[in-house]
Amino acid sequence: MAAHIDSLSVSFRRVPPAAIPAMLDCILASTASLPVTLFSSLLDEFPRLTKDVFDRGEKLDPEQSNYVVSLVSAFCHLLKKSGLFFEVIVETSSWSVVEETMAPYYLRLVGLSLGMLQSEELAIHKWSMQSFQFPDDQLSDLRGDKYSILSHSGSFPLPMSCHILASLLDAVQKSQNVVECNSGILANRCNARIFAENLLWDLCNLTIQMLSQSLEHRSCAIRFLIPPILKAFFCDPAFEISVCGQTYMLSRNNFFRSIWKCCQTLFSQGPIERRDAYAVLSQYLSLYNCINGCDGVNVDDETFDLRTEKEFWDEIRSGLIDVEGLVRKQSLYILKAMVNSSEEDMHDLGFLEQISSSESSDLQGSTKKGRWADKEAKSLGVGKVCNPVDICLSNHQKWAAFFLLYEMLEEYGTHLVEAAWNYQITMLLRISSPCDNSVNPVCGGLHFDQLDTLDKIFEWLAVLWERGLCHDNPQVRCLIMQSFLGIEWKNYGDCAKLVPEDFVLGPFIRGLNDPVHHKDFGLKGVYSSRTIEGASKFLHQYTTYLNVRKQMEFLVNLASLTKTTSFGRAGLMGLAECIASAASGVQGRIANNWEQCKLVPIDKVQVEYVPNNSHNDKAGLLDILRFVIESSKQHFNPYYRLKVCEKVLDSAASVVSVLDVPLELLLHFISTMPRASTDCGGLLRMKLQVWLSACNEEHYTFSCSGTSLQLLTNLVNFPKIFIHHDHAMNALYTYDDEDLDMWGSEAKRWARVLFLVIKEEHHLDPTYMFIQNHGIDIFKQNSHSEWAPIKFLILILSVVQELQVMKERTTRCAIDGHVWPDIVGHLSSTIFGKFANVFTHFLEEVVSFSILSCSIFWSSMVTEDSSRPSAIRGKLGGPSQRRLSASTSTAILQAITSAQTLASILPWCAEYRSDVLLDSAFTFIWQLSWKIITSPSCNTESEAEIRLAAYEALAHVWKAVTAVFSPLAFDLLLENCTSSLPECEGKPLLDSFVQTFLWSINDLIAVGNLVRSRRAVLMNWKWTCLESLLSIPKHALDKGVRLQSCDFFFSNALIRSIFSDLVDSLENAGENSVLPMLRSVRLVLELFAVGRMSSVVFACDGVDTQMMWQLVHSSWILHSSFNKRRVAPIAALLSSVLHSSVFCMEGMHEIDDGPGPLKWLVEKILEEGTRSPRTIRLTALHLTGLWLSNPSTIKYYMKELKLLTLYGSVAFDEDFEAELVENHDARSEVSVLAKCSDTELTKEFINTELYARVSVAVLFYRLADLADMGISANENENTRAAFESGKMFLMELLDAVINDRDLAKELYKKYSAIHRRKIRVWQMICILFRFVDQDIVQKVTSSLHISLYRNNLPSVRQYPETFAIYIYLKFPSLVAEQLVPLLRTYDMRTQALSSYVFVAANVILHATEAVQSRHLNGLLPPLTPLLTSHHHTLRGFTQLLVYQVLSKVLLPLDSSALGTMSLEKRCFVDLKSYLKDNSDCARLRESMEGYLDAFNPKTSITPAGIFTSRVEDLEFECVPTSLMERVIGFLNDVREDLRCSMAKDAASLKNEHLNIDKDPMCLKVSSKANEKELIAQQPADISLDFQKKVTLSKHEIQDTSSGSLWGNKETYKQLLDMEKEDQLLDQLLHSRSVAMEKLRAGRQDFILVASLLDRIPNLAGLARTCEVFKAASLAIADTNILHDKQFQLISVTAEKWVPIVEVPVNSVKVFLEKQQQEGFSILGLEQTANSIPLDQFTFPKKTVLVLGREKEGIPVELIHILDACIEIPQLGVIRSLNVHVSGAIALWEYTRQQRTQ
Repeated sequence: MAAHIDSLSVSFRRVPPAAIPAMLDCILASTASLPVTLFSSLLDEFPRLTKDVFDRGEKLDPEQSNYVVSLVSAFCHLLKKSGLFFEVIVETSSWSVVEETMAPYYLRLVGLSLGMLQSEELAIHKWSMQSFQFPDDQLSDLRGDKYSILSHSGSFPLPMSCHILASLLDAVQKSQNVVECNSGILANRCNARIFAENLLWDLCNLTIQMLSQSLEHRSCAIRFLIPPILKAFFCDPAFEISVCGQTYMLSRNNFFRSIWKCCQTLFSQGPIERRDAYAVLSQYLSLYNCINGCDGVNVDDETFDLRTEKEFWDEIRSGLIDVEGLVRKQSLYILKAMVNSSEEDMHDLGFLEQISSSESSDLQGSTKKGRWADKEAKSLGVGKVCNPVDICLSNHQKWAAFFLLYEMLEEYGTHLVEAAWNYQITMLLRISSPCDNSVNPVCGGLHFDQLDTLDKIFEWLAVLWERGLCHDNPQVRCLIMQSFLGIEWKNYGDCAKLVPEDFVLGPFIRGLNDPVHHKDFGLKGVYSSRTIEGASKFLHQYTTYLNVRKQMEFLVNLASLTKTTSFGRAGLMGLAECIASAASGVQGRIANNWEQCKLVPIDKVQVEYVPNNSHNDKAGLLDILRFVIESSKQHFNPYYRLKVCEKVLDSAASVVSVLDVPLELLLHFISTMPRASTDCGGLLRMKLQVWLSACNEEHYTFSCSGTSLQLLTNLVNFPKIFIHHDHAMNALYTYDDEDLDMWGSEAKRWARVLFLVIKEEHHLDPTYMFIQNHGIDIFKQNSHSEWAPIKFLILILSVVQELQVMKERTTRCAIDGHVWPDIVGHLSSTIFGKFANVFTHFLEEVVSFSILSCSIFWSSMVTEDSSRPSAIRGKLGGPSQRRLSASTSTAILQAITSAQTLASILPWCAEYRSDVLLDSAFTFIWQLSWKIITSPSCNTESEAEIRLAAYEALAHVWKAVTAVFSPLAFDLLLENCTSSLPECEGKPLLDSFVQTFLWSINDLIAVGNLVRSRRAVLMNWKWTCLESLLSIPKHALDKGVRLQSCDFFFSNALIRSIFSDLVDSLENAGENSVLPMLRSVRLVLELFAVGRMSSVVFACDGVDTQMMWQLVHSSWILHSSFNKRRVAPIAALLSSVLHSSVFCMEGMHEIDDGPGPLKWLVEKILEEGTRSPRTIRLTALHLTGLWLSNPSTIKYYMKELKLLTLYGSVAFDEDFEAELVENHDARSEVSVLAKCSDTELTKEFINTELYARVSVAVLFYRLADLADMGISANENENTRAAFESGKMFLMELLDAVINDRDLAKELYKKYSAIHRRKIRVWQMICILFRFVDQDIVQKVTSSLHISLYRNNLPSVRQYPETFAIYIYLKFPSLVAEQLVPLLRTYDMRTQALSSYVFVAANVILHATEAVQSRHLNGLLPPLTPLLTSHHHTLRGFTQLLVYQVLSKVLLPLDSSALGTMSLEKRCFVDLKSYLKDNSDCARLRESMEGYLDAFNPKTSITPAGIFTSRVEDLEFECVPTSLMERVIGFLNDVREDLRCSMAKDAASLKNEHLNIDKDPMCLKVSSKANEKELIAQQPADISLDFQKKVTLSKHEIQDTSSGSLWGNKETYKQLLDMEKEDQLLDQLLHSRSVAMEKLRAGRQDFILVASLLDRIPNLAGLARTCEVFKAASLAIADTNILHDKQFQLISVTAEKWVPIVEVPVNSVKVFLEKQQQEGFSILGLEQTANSIPLDQFTFPKKTVLVLGREKEGIPVELIHILDACIEIPQLGVIRSLNVHVSGAIALWEYTRQQRTQ
């Protein structure tokens, strides 16, 4: 041992103290020494070991300090291991020493680790420096190194310090008990007791502090300190403690309250803290149960009972629905421990036995699923499914039901939830009132109060519902939601109101936002689901039970969820439905109250209290509803948004009167609705007008007309309030762009609602008068504020814009044939005229005001202002701000607005008035333009900013004026040009004006006085102005302007210069400049085209190839730089660059056998379009229109046409639809694109994946029409080009069908990419049928026959079949030449024969009368043998079609005519009669009813026939169900019915046989009875019956030997030879059958059922496994997968050796029942409550093993019929295996057991 001590002495200097305990444990284990021995040896050697340390008396180095601490740690650990330390203290009664030394020391260590000072007023053991009383000389020594070592907080780890303190408290408690038992000295007992109480006091205070500290402190307090403290309180509930002369009461009750407060704090901090709080509560509950369960324990009457704390139950409920599983388990444990005070209480209460008496009656009355749920529930260990008949249940029964439901969600599979959830929930809901418990609870019943009242029951039900709705398994979430919504609340009285509002507004609405509940949402334009309908129904019932005040509060809270929750499409729609439904409940409540008030005298009416802030609630509700509409914008789809707006509008109309809310809020709410839904023809217009007139609110005391007039009055007064709004007296009259935008939005909202509200013409009279009077006064008087003129101008602008929108809508409605029902639609022309008169009255004042305001543009009084208080206030990336002072910005904005207003009303007045005043207005506009463009150069930034604002004003002015360019305006323009620039005489009319503008604005850009962001703004105004100027010739010629022969608008040089400028600038165009630049390009190309044919451009030489190359390159760079594929820029690019005037030039498409500029751009766009659906759709729209106009160019684009034909992408682009509906630029640019003539068809598919090929189909159909017209009339170049292009494209597609690797494949999956491509190409080939002529018909039919011979799915084959029908109808001579020989090729593939049968039948049916008889004679004879084909599908198919032919061609004849018919005709008549009367044929025809008659090959291959007439209910490429698919489906159904019938007959026969075997007396009787029944069941004409195999007897051979046949020796010899061959064949078959029987005999009686699986790798692996272990068979859902290459690669030919049977999913149950009847045991590999581990299960010899689906497992309906469920024991974290691996393990275990037997 001495050697060990020396070694330890060296280790103490090197090993850290924390590692000493582990090192000593290793030494004790390796040397087999006792801790006492090692402790004694160390103690003996202690003087020697410490001699060097304490003899020095100097400062210790780190090594020596570590040595001392390690030595002390070794002593402490060995004392702990041996247990000697506390025995010594007890024997020597040294507790006072411990109290003075160890207790303060370890308390100090723990206290210092907390980082806080000791509260000495409440502490008994003083451990702070000031608490130790020493003389001064000793105190200095104690402050030395030795004391610092002993007091250092890191000397002992915190857990060790806490463990020592806990051991001290535990030891002193034991010591106290020992002293009392041994009747020791009173002093010793007092010392121990006092020390115990004092230590308990300090530890209680320390524990409370530690629970609020770090994770380590909480862990130490929970693990070490709380258990001994609770143990100390076990017998003594309270102590009196003297601290610093004060007496305190240390009680168990106070300590419990303190730790509960700590737990409450921990609950709110996080999941880790929550788990610690649960650990504390677990220890509290363990002590509480011990106190209540032990006799003789001192129980205080006022003991703190946690069950009386409401916060405790709230925290438990919160924990049960926590995200973390561990928190939920702890909460459930605490709840169970609280409900069941001890394990014996459950048995004492005997509620399990109380139910067992009614078990048998319950099971007999419940369903099979209910009985199975009962059986499963019993095995859970928490109770049974309670009897639903016993409505009065004890509280323990209720809790048992709750725990069962909760543990279903936590621990068990979905099958148990599906089976038992509704059963249990219904039982709990049927508790209409709490019942008296038959058994008195032990604990006083405080915790039973949680389920004694209905509101408490629903609080706990809400926990279950919330947990279910948040479950990880989506199937469980669906089940719980369906269960909740399936509750018939009317059957439970008013229980719906007891559902907690927090649950409804929280988990329920969040669950409604879960996409898993809305699988069919949005399909076919239906934006609803069963879940949404159920939720709205529930919320309607829920709100009807609330009072009016609570209803409004609930409605506001419900709508406010949009601000705190991110809703998906279905979720937002569901929320809108729920809001509308709840609002209708509020409306119904108010209406009922109003009806009751009308029936009761006024003095006896008891009005339900409505608070004074009702109007505020309604205003807040309307504002939130506006936010709901705003939220719907992010989902793009306009039809979806319309539905949301409709529901929101219903909600507002139900509870909000338009007079209850401020007008501003009402206008804001209406403005958020899409304009298309509230303007002319809008679906919400009428509903909105009804609400605004309040005619749907019967509970209001005023009339509808009164409400409407009051609202109209408010709207009429709005302009005056808007213009003369009071402002601060000393406020500066300045404003900026943001102010103008705000005022403009407000005025637009007012104008929109004004025209919605007016019902009669005179309602607008006050508005006319206000505008007319104030228009004159405002500009003349200066008494009003400076805001009045600008606000009035904004008001006029908003009215003009609303009038323009109304005019566009009414024009569109007139074109579409829609009637605008309200007064605005009927009197629109009158209203427009009156407003024009009003505008004309103050037009002169507006001109004068504009002249005064616009003088700022050329004023020299503006100086540079360095302060710029309004400069650059926007956020980074925001709109560019004007870099001017506030006053200058105000003047600039006033000038821009005045000019814009004048330009807006001027065209309006010019359309309805012709007045001298218009001359002055036009004159001012052109003078203003000349002054701006001829202004001198700018020298400062302020001057440049003012010039920029001037061009902004010009952009607004020119855009408005040039659109209505009249001869008067044109004359005034020329007059101003001549007077301003005399040198422009003799030049083109607009050259000087446009050149001056370009020089001026380019100079401003080049000077560099503007910052970069402002230069970008200037560039935008440049291109906008240029677009307006370039459009002048078009508008002028449209308005009747006539030029003289020598006059031109522009020169060729100017147009080329503009073109170059545009091309150079396109690459770097800003986002706002893209559209005006592309429009300018389009206008320039139009000018080049028109200039060559008219006097628009002087000396115009058009566009050459080099110019177009520059343009397409710049355009492609621009297109590639787009971050977002917006509709307007894409459409503008297509219409501008691919312009019709350029597209007709063949040199633009191909140059020197290479692509020309236009073809190059088309290739680039289509290549990019494969990744952008909207790009390729818009391109297809434009290109097909161009190709139709220029057929000669199609030959250059065969590759692109093929790409468009085979294109497929996402089915719906919601943003595309939204842009077309809401964006005016997008609509206008799409309208400019070239289009095919069949807009009705292409419009239907504009936003689908079909659009590209629909456009191509319509193109070629129209080209065929063009070719037909050319053939009938004089043929020209276009008709020849149209026909040749169609022929070329047809041969291109047929070549692809034959030679393309994908299109030629015969093995492919249904709905795969190859399947889609095949359908697309054949659909287009069918469209091209009209281009087949005599030159190419042989090549076409050759390719067609190759395609028909190949294997293809019926959905693909129907298209070549239809195409072939048309070919043979168009070329009748080919029928006898090609079709008849093919039909006689009976060794052809069955699939190909079926196609030719279909073709032949339809050729006969649809042939003309001239050739029908010839076709019938040629085609019907080869069809007849196929009526008896060995292939059932071909046989049934042929019977169906032949009967159709005979019924149409052979007319009914009299019986007398049969004698004169030919033999062949009589045969066909009898054949027709047989097919008509045969029951099986009749059933087949009935299932195909209507299809054959409706089929028309000529119309079926038109674009409308392929895409439109078949589009309903077809999701896959518009493909209808073919006749062959219908026949196959019918035969499969018949086969399945036959299988089921045979299975039932077999079961009946087996049962009958068993019954007969049991009763031998029945044999004689039954034999006779069966004989009679057999005779009775035989058919009347028994001669029709026959045997499948006939063996002649000897007598029959002798009887027939005399016949002529047998008398012929040659024939007899041939028959003998045939008989020998048959014998050889029989021997061969017999030998093969014997070999197969031997092979089967070696297989195990194990059938593996994998029909529920659908993944090919798993099925292939199982096939391989079954062959390896020689299973009897493998059952799968579809044997077609055996031909899949992936299957064959994995199975490695196993499918050739293992018997594989086809058992569809819907036939699995029948298959299992059949195997069960044959003696097989049916097992399932599934984890259930009763499943048996695989290693504990003994397999029967005859076993059928069912494997579940990869995710969901085995369905409930199959589990019911299983004999047992087995599971594979699992040890890891992941709780599932791959299904193939699981099946292989189970099959090996079966094989292993059979081998051992």
